[in-house]
Formats: sequence, structure tokens, C-alpha cells
Amino acid sequence: MRRVLLWAPFGAFALLFAVVASGLIAPADRTVKSAMVGKPLPKFALPPIIATKPGLGSEAFQQGKPRLLNIFASWCVPCIAEAPNLMRLKAMGVPIDAIAIRDTGPAIQGFLQRNGDPYERIGDDKVSAVQLSLGSSGVPETFVIDGQGRIVKQHIGDIRADDIPAILDALQAAQ
Repeated sequence: MRRVLLWAPFGAFALLFAVVASGLIAPADRTVKSAMVGKPLPKFALPPIIATKPGLGSEAFQQGKPRLLNIFASWCVPCIAEAPNLMRLKAMGVPIDAIAIRDTGPAIQGFLQRNGDPYERIGDDKVSAVQLSLGSSGVPETFVIDGQGRIVKQHIGDIRADDIPAILDALQAAQ
């Protein structure tokens, strides 16, 4: 019995080490996926955030053609990283609208001048109300919306070059 008690601290340490190591080697997926995928876009109407672009409302997504809805902010570093890929999608003829989260008009204007402007419309979501109703938990996020206003795909994080084929496939399938 005494011998077992001598090994107990070592056993406890080995168990703790195994738990920590497994968490470091294969961390849990903490991505928050939207429960709105497959459902109609919530009704919303956002004012424009800059004077040169119209605001954004849910009716813009019910015109019979799929579109991208990008959630972004000027203060978001990954949003800067995805900007060239959004410009590529725009050059491919993909219509892209956006919701600016907790931002200001001058900051968005500067962001678009520095990083390009792929957007047809930009709505101002000052308190993230529309973002939360979409089931979005961060920026950037992009949704593929079909022509009837139904969310068909959510892309969490910045769009990278290797994500573009999957997004184009989702847009094609949403025709």
C-alpha cells in the first residue's frame, strides 16, 4: 500500500500532463457557426455609413441573383488581409454587399481607399444588432445569400485565395 502511495503523485502529474498535451496537440474547435444557414435572411434596413454608397437592407438579397454579404470593420486586421481576395471576387463579377460593424464613416472611407472597394452597398451596424441576428460572432465573416434571400453558406474568417473556389461553387449552386 505504501508503494502505491509513493507513485500516486507521479500518476497524477502524468495524467495532468496528458490532458494538457492533448489540448495543445489537437485544440478543440471553438468556431461559432451560425444557426441561420439554410434559413431566410433576417429583415433589416441599415443606413449608409459613407455618403458615396447606399445603405443595405434585406430586400437587396431578394432580386433573384446570389450575392455575398461581408461583415467587416476598418479596425479589423484580417479584413485588410482578405481585401485583395474580395477585389478578385468582384473582378470575377460577384456582387458583394457589406455590413460595417461598430465603425465610423471616415474610418471606412480610409479603409476603402487603402485596400480597395469591392462593395456595392455598405450598411452601418453601430451596435452589431444585424450581425448578431445573422449568427455572426466576429469579423470578417462572409455569407452567400441566394436570390430569394436565404443564407446558403457561412465563411468564418478572412477569405484567402484557396477559399475562392468553394465560394464560387456555393454561388453557382445558389443560382
